[in-house]
Amino acid sequence: MKFIEGGICAVKGVRAGGIKPGKMGIAVIQAEGNAAGAYTRNKVIAAPLVVTREHINGTGRLAGVIVNSGNANAFTGVQGLADARIMASALASKLGVDEELIGVASTGVVGRKLDTGWITSHLAEALDSMGEDADASMKAARAIMTTDTVPKEIAIEMDCGIRIAGIAKGSGMIEPNMGTMLSFVYTDADVPSEMLQSCLTASVDKSFNMIVVDGDTSTNDMVLVTATGQSGIHPEISDLQAGLDLVLTELAKMIAIDGEGATKLIESKVTGAATAEDARLVAKAIVRSPLVKSAIFGQDPNWGRIVVAAGYSGADMDQTKISLSFSASTEVVELVKDGKVVRNDEEALSQLKSIMSQDEVVIITDLGMGHEGATAWGCDLTYDYVRINAEYTT
Repeated sequence: MKFIEGGICAVKGVRAGGIKPGKMGIAVIQAEGNAAGAYTRNKVIAAPLVVTREHINGTGRLAGVIVNSGNANAFTGVQGLADARIMASALASKLGVDEELIGVASTGVVGRKLDTGWITSHLAEALDSMGEDADASMKAARAIMTTDTVPKEIAIEMDCGIRIAGIAKGSGMIEPNMGTMLSFVYTDADVPSEMLQSCLTASVDKSFNMIVVDGDTSTNDMVLVTATGQSGIHPEISDLQAGLDLVLTELAKMIAIDGEGATKLIESKVTGAATAEDARLVAKAIVRSPLVKSAIFGQDPNWGRIVVAAGYSGADMDQTKISLSFSASTEVVELVKDGKVVRNDEEALSQLKSIMSQDEVVIITDLGMGHEGATAWGCDLTYDYVRINAEYTT
């Protein structure tokens, strides 16, 4: 496996483009093939997700995707559904395909009517921007950004010859449980939609469902994967799974480090859990905790907050068996071993402060209860997060 340039346009059969002249943006992606999706578990489901899920469930295929940024088209009732269908119909007409082969996505402010007039009047410009190169992929990645500070894309080539690539957006309202989080993934593998769905579901559980920026689950979270089949390669399911796992995990980490106002990536690695679910519960509780996140932002070596978060996570644990350490780059400091504090001296706390000052901080929690593990990712909680969200619509 190797990383390659080109973003989603590194995959045969993918054309992309996008425009973002202001707060509103449009991305368009043309790629025909078998498709699968994963969607938010929020009970308030945005209109575009309803429409896209209907289309994929009905046909198992996609020929294109249209995305708008700046308005989530969520909690907009019957009109919102009609507006999502207008978007699908507009792109379908331009591409010369059935409306049921179009995926629709939106991201932005919840509860406001979508300006479909703006979208349809700017669609031609977005289509004119389309291409099959790295620049075209980047245009699409930038067009879907809201409070993101950087576009997010990745492309890989597997040893078996297939390529897998994706773009994503997300910065706030991030704790997908399938914030606002969208991802569009493409492969040139020739695989049925059932295999795509199986692999996507498994990958999402290990990647996007393991990131937390602020603990809010968006109404619009969606991941779509389309297989163009243009490589002519029928990969083993294990190869497709490994490739999707890597692409989605890297995109998930990009979202976590780009959390609103974030300055650090936090990796919570849990080992020794009795069950895989226990490991997931503890890993996510740690990166979700506002006290842990703010301590790491302030480089405050108050490591007891980690133990507290593990304790209330709902996982089966015994405080006499827990071990805790921190690491960053080449530094490692062990603080708790088998339920006993082994380091709490000034030197250890100074070392912990040094670790917390790094761009990436790893927290390793061994529960001592079994052999299962999990990893979650998050970011620190900063003053800028409050500022951004206090002023979001003003």
